[in-house]
Amino acid sequence: MCILYVSTFPPRKCGIATFTYDLTHAMDTLLSPMIKSKIAALNPDDVLSYNYPKNVLFQFNQKNEHDYLPIAREINRMKEVRLVNIQHEFGIFGGEFGSYLLNFTRALKKPAVVNFHTVIPGPDERLRNAVRDLAESVNAITVMTALSKKILVEDYGIPDKKIRVIPHGIHPQPFTSSRSDKLALGFSDRVVLSTFGLLNRGKGLEYVVEALPEVIKRFPSFVYIYFGATHPVVLREEGESYRNEIIEKIYRLGLFDHVKLYNRFFPLGELLRFLRATDIYISPGLEPNQAVSGTLSYALGIGRPVISTSFANARELITDDVGILVNFRDPQSYTDAILRLLEDEGLRSQMGKNAYFKTRRMIWLNVAVQYSKVFSELVPRQARITERKSLPKIKLDHLVRLTDNFGIIQFAKLNRPDVKSGYTLDDNARALVASASYYRKLGRSVTNPVTIKQKRVLLQLVNTYLDFIQFVSQTDGLFWNYVRYDHKLDRARNEKADLEDASSRALYALAVVSATGALPRKVREKAMELLQSKIEGKAAFSSPRALARWSKALCVLFENKVAVSGLNVEQAIEEQNNRLISLYEGTSSPDWQWFESSITYSNPIMPEALLLGYRAVGHNEYLKVGKTTLDFLIKECFVEGIYIPVGQDGWYHKEGKRNNNDQQPQEVSAMVCALKTCYEVTKDHRYLDLMHCAFNWFLGDNSLNQVVYDGTTGGCYDGVGRKAINLNQGAESTLSYLLARVAF
Repeated sequence: MCILYVSTFPPRKCGIATFTYDLTHAMDTLLSPMIKSKIAALNPDDVLSYNYPKNVLFQFNQKNEHDYLPIAREINRMKEVRLVNIQHEFGIFGGEFGSYLLNFTRALKKPAVVNFHTVIPGPDERLRNAVRDLAESVNAITVMTALSKKILVEDYGIPDKKIRVIPHGIHPQPFTSSRSDKLALGFSDRVVLSTFGLLNRGKGLEYVVEALPEVIKRFPSFVYIYFGATHPVVLREEGESYRNEIIEKIYRLGLFDHVKLYNRFFPLGELLRFLRATDIYISPGLEPNQAVSGTLSYALGIGRPVISTSFANARELITDDVGILVNFRDPQSYTDAILRLLEDEGLRSQMGKNAYFKTRRMIWLNVAVQYSKVFSELVPRQARITERKSLPKIKLDHLVRLTDNFGIIQFAKLNRPDVKSGYTLDDNARALVASASYYRKLGRSVTNPVTIKQKRVLLQLVNTYLDFIQFVSQTDGLFWNYVRYDHKLDRARNEKADLEDASSRALYALAVVSATGALPRKVREKAMELLQSKIEGKAAFSSPRALARWSKALCVLFENKVAVSGLNVEQAIEEQNNRLISLYEGTSSPDWQWFESSITYSNPIMPEALLLGYRAVGHNEYLKVGKTTLDFLIKECFVEGIYIPVGQDGWYHKEGKRNNNDQQPQEVSAMVCALKTCYEVTKDHRYLDLMHCAFNWFLGDNSLNQVVYDGTTGGCYDGVGRKAINLNQGAESTLSYLLARVAF
């Protein structure tokens, strides 16, 4: 199946082409191979053509009225095309106000969505009619700002319910200072102001240049960089006259050491590097009604304070905490704003951080999630496009970053390990399971150099986490949980803590390693020796989750035929699961099919333990209660096709109202694993579908419609709050994601 996008497309150089490339790339990352993006590319005329990639199915001359109808008819015959998305800008479709496009949309028999990049307020009758005719010929409309939607409703009379607001996308980047990128570009001793984009007279560069003499008197190290080629249409019609005028002004004002113009088209990697090297971004556009600015969005997304003229999109994006709005064509206004930020480094830094945090909802994958939901509403149920998202490739970068030669560090500040937070057995046990499980998935005989390298890294990680568990082993009990950053046991915290959870996680991790035949024999023997010592010490638990984890550990040993001295494993499984059954019988009622009077954390582990117990020893009661309690959780936590785990800010009490705030990745991971087990035991495909649905929580199918997994780092954000994602990428969250991902 595919979605067909009608737009300009690279290698054609224009903002709409870049936007469409980024959107389709994000959609393919999210949905491929189930749904793929294809393109109908607009060429400026019959002479100019481009060496397009293979996903471009059609090309047509945007100025030829007769090209539009045949392509619409051909699309109608293509069964694989589920929906058509039109990226609309008045200048890229022929006819008055792009009226040739109506030939296409009126003939089209597929669902269609148009995305208006420009929305002009106060239209005359001809413009109003042209836009309304196009709006009536499609199924839905998307715009990128609330103001654009307001104008379409109030000035054009388009129904509110037909319009969705989806922001312009930005590329995910770690939050960094400008220091290292300035060094790489040769500006290490300079304060950098920058602007980028295809150059034309509407950019307003002359007013920035006129603002600089006073700035440079106060800050001699200051430099202003413009990076971007002249727009191809401008180049064709007037050559480099505008750029030459700017250069002449630079020399006349004696600014040649302080202004740099880079006249070329920048590929994405270089563009982002220049943005990261920026200290202050300035957007001096001259069109008050400009509805969207990708350049402005990119700069905010990098985490830089912005100075901008008060055009429509800037008025919506630039609040006092992220930047400064200035007057059109007013160099003194620019001067004052630049000096204000240069004189207050603390303000500059805080504005940059605010911009970064406020724009996380705009990263391209989050934008793709929102488009996919709109698209899915318009196609028949059997062709829905959001239910099976693409599984990201497993990436170990952040796991390695969090791990030193002692263990995995507990917390992170954004994506940087917070060394002072120390270590926990909880996290190192999870890390051991994730690393050993992925090592097993990679198999024994491997010839691929990349996979060989991954196995080498994983084996090193396994040994590190195993050593940590040995370090926290008690001589006369189970395990300690907390270790300080200086590698010393945190006695005070350990003595106050209930250590059952951490100890049961450790036993489960040791069982997994002992049973993983792909691992070297010495590693398995070391894990088994440590596990055996705890078994001989009569490991016993009272909390339901610890009982369940110990039961899972025993099932791993039983199913893999791992010999355990002094323990009847089958009998031990029965003991743990019978205690879970007793808890269920003592608490459950017809409307509360659960083990406790509250649903709190790591909830699916208990039904999963019973299902594994059934698979191991065959007691039907385990299957009945395991399935009943898992179905109860499913009923409570899957809402209209979205998994909404019980929030950790208040939980869900039997006689109370469930809390959805502070949803945690560990809960999602536990549900994914429990659903996998239930599917394997029952062969009921409903549980497999729900497993995918639960995993999609990481990929944007959650109450905030935002991706929780960070594909740039391989880490996972720390949770979903009421209004925002917790952007820290700590060990528990990252490992929870990896455990869920490895489960597939």
